[in-house]
Amino acid sequence: MKKAFQGLIKILFRVASRICNQYLPTVATFFCSIKTSSLSPRATTTAMSILLPANLQQCPSPSLSPSTPLFSPCPSTAFSFGRTRLRCLRLVTSCVASVQSTVANGSAPAPAVVVEREQIRLGLPSKGRMAADSIDLLKDCQLFVKQVNPRQYVAQIPQLPNTEVWFQRPKDIVRKLLSGDLDLGTVGLDTLSEYGQENEDLIIVHEALNFGDCHLSIAIPNYGIYENINSLKELAEMPQWSEERPLRVATGFTYLGPKFMEENGIKHVTFSTADGALEATPAMGIADCILDLVSSGTTLKENNLKEIEGGVVLESQAALVASRRALTERKGALNTVHEILERLEAHLKADGQFTVVANMRGNSAQEVAERVLSQPSLSGLQGPTISPVYCKQDGKVSIDYYAIVICVPKKALYESVKQLRAVGGSGVLISPLTYIFDEETPRWGQLLRKLKI
Repeated sequence: MKKAFQGLIKILFRVASRICNQYLPTVATFFCSIKTSSLSPRATTTAMSILLPANLQQCPSPSLSPSTPLFSPCPSTAFSFGRTRLRCLRLVTSCVASVQSTVANGSAPAPAVVVEREQIRLGLPSKGRMAADSIDLLKDCQLFVKQVNPRQYVAQIPQLPNTEVWFQRPKDIVRKLLSGDLDLGTVGLDTLSEYGQENEDLIIVHEALNFGDCHLSIAIPNYGIYENINSLKELAEMPQWSEERPLRVATGFTYLGPKFMEENGIKHVTFSTADGALEATPAMGIADCILDLVSSGTTLKENNLKEIEGGVVLESQAALVASRRALTERKGALNTVHEILERLEAHLKADGQFTVVANMRGNSAQEVAERVLSQPSLSGLQGPTISPVYCKQDGKVSIDYYAIVICVPKKALYESVKQLRAVGGSGVLISPLTYIFDEETPRWGQLLRKLKI
């Protein structure tokens, strides 16, 4: 019974370590507070070594002797958990202080080691429009996300048997790509820029997934002293701003905001952090302007705010992002990315494209081709495909018609039909395209060059 209980504790610690790696200090403190007097020293030592991986145990701690192991059995037969818990708390505190110090000094903590596992982990947004659009895009690419229970945060893709789907908040997808807990992820370029902070381990596999379109922009009131302010330059040159009374910006983008202002030479500025209802802060007197994501601009107008020239920080839409370390070090990751990328490229290239088929009388394929190419909208992707239509008349097979097949975008569809009719086309058939596979996926070559493979 005791052995079974010890085994259960080991499993629980292992699961907690894998799921809560992002919050290790909190988890460690929690588990350290558990009363485990019934456990043997060996069981407790093993459990704690699983919970706290090597990179966390290597945090500098002035209160711990480097020669003394953190979780070591007491020499006596009775195990003193209070002493181990105290060491654990000291280690957690020193680790947090170390991480805060490195971040404050402008350097990121040491990257996590790539953990050995067979499954490739794909992170998808857990809620909102981005979540639904991500799943729909994969479905359009014949990659079906199978989630047994909508409350579960893990799912499978049967078409990619070596891949797990993990539903996370967008900012946590970026963080876990950096920590090695995820290998791929779908996030907005704004989230990637804010939380990735130009980390070289993050590689954009596909930067335009055709959903989640928006832009990060500065908006100011359209009344009062800002009524005639229409550009970032005019806003910066307003005489009100000084070191004692700086321009106050409300935003949730605490990395991109200061970076943008610094790049534009705006010195007297301060930022207040907010996650929602930013549009109300100028009217409440909390801020002078806001820096937020804008889609249609309707919310800004309804709150008497306006965008200004030069105030757009970045254009954003959903992107597929990967960990460089995962692609180069994890077995099967690169092959999985290749397949996903091919499916994405084929579908996105075909999106909004239509196949147009028509019959046309002519003496030869050459003659028909010249007539078709005389019209500006009938060139197709690489040119029209023209093939003979065989007819049987009076017992003889003859060629009186030629079939023309072209690919046209939706916006030019009706104009293309009119031009086909003008040169003798008839029996026009139209069908939407699902996939267009190139000889080689262009972004695959770009990815290999980024990886220097």
